[in-house]
Amino acid sequence: MADINCNAEMTAYHRDEVTLSLKQQQDMRARRNTGRTRLENGLNTAGKPQPREVQSQGSYQMRTMVQDPENDYDIDDGAYFRHDDLKDDEGLRLSPLAARQRVCDALKWDGRFNREAEVKNNCVRQAYAVGYHIDVPVYRILVVKDWQGNETEQYELASGDAWVISDARAVTRWFNNKVKDLNGSDSELSEGQADGSQLRRVTKLTKKFARRADWKAKTTSGITITKLVVDHFVASADRDDTALRETWKNINSALLWSTQVAHPVVDKNLAENGDEQVTHFRTRLKEALDTLAVLDKEDCTRAQARQAWDDVFDTTFFSDQPDPDAAKKAAVGNSVMEVTKVETARRNDGGGRFG
Repeated sequence: MADINCNAEMTAYHRDEVTLSLKQQQDMRARRNTGRTRLENGLNTAGKPQPREVQSQGSYQMRTMVQDPENDYDIDDGAYFRHDDLKDDEGLRLSPLAARQRVCDALKWDGRFNREAEVKNNCVRQAYAVGYHIDVPVYRILVVKDWQGNETEQYELASGDAWVISDARAVTRWFNNKVKDLNGSDSELSEGQADGSQLRRVTKLTKKFARRADWKAKTTSGITITKLVVDHFVASADRDDTALRETWKNINSALLWSTQVAHPVVDKNLAENGDEQVTHFRTRLKEALDTLAVLDKEDCTRAQARQAWDDVFDTTFFSDQPDPDAAKKAAVGNSVMEVTKVETARRNDGGGRFG
């Protein structure tokens, strides 16, 4: 097997084409904060109680959002109300729909948005003209006692016509703890990693692969992809390309057996056996692995390996990168050149990047 090392190309692709830029992150944070201010002002104007807390959740909080050419980003920002604060003017408890409607009315209280907030089945959505949208799931907090009389808090999501036990913050804790656990083991590198861990990068690369423009509406959810990556992750020191491919092999093998995917923190499934969207993801993953089979050939060249990764990610990014093999040859013949093991080749004579 030729084992063409494309870690440098994969690292650059993750950095330039997958991870959100600092400006994008700042813009979304600013919009999230603006949304919180609107909610606060709208509730005050209506004379309604404020949520006890508002907490970001989902891929935004897990730092697994990926670039989208259509700015199709969503920020989940849950509003957690005390149980007794969700009552109408007659003192009757709000239904799940009425609770979402109260939040919706607060978000559009001054009518300044071209696209007003709207009530969805599991949240209130505020869309922005540039493509972002903020989803505000509405929760109520109940204090419950166990059989020994100990009090604990229970969180219920206003979902459709029912209050459903749920707390997305637990999903965020689950993923971040997985990242933390791997960073503390010998199988993962923690030094020199801009965003914390190979697990997070492999998750983002897999989401980027699965959310190609013509697949996005057909493939499974981000949380389902994240769960699959976590369950079947294969670490590979200094080789994100290897880690990604081996993880995909494991996921494909599991999905050939069943497309059922368990929820990470509650006793239910994210997808059932035969799930259409997971099946679509499995089909595309199998095609990608078939494309990458060229890497196993004895005579595989770097150009062929790069073309395979380009085909997988529907890009020309990999083939467009400077050739580190050429840089190594140049280093032999010219002492002022050196090749770094990650990201890009650099000059050691005070110059910048080349290629």
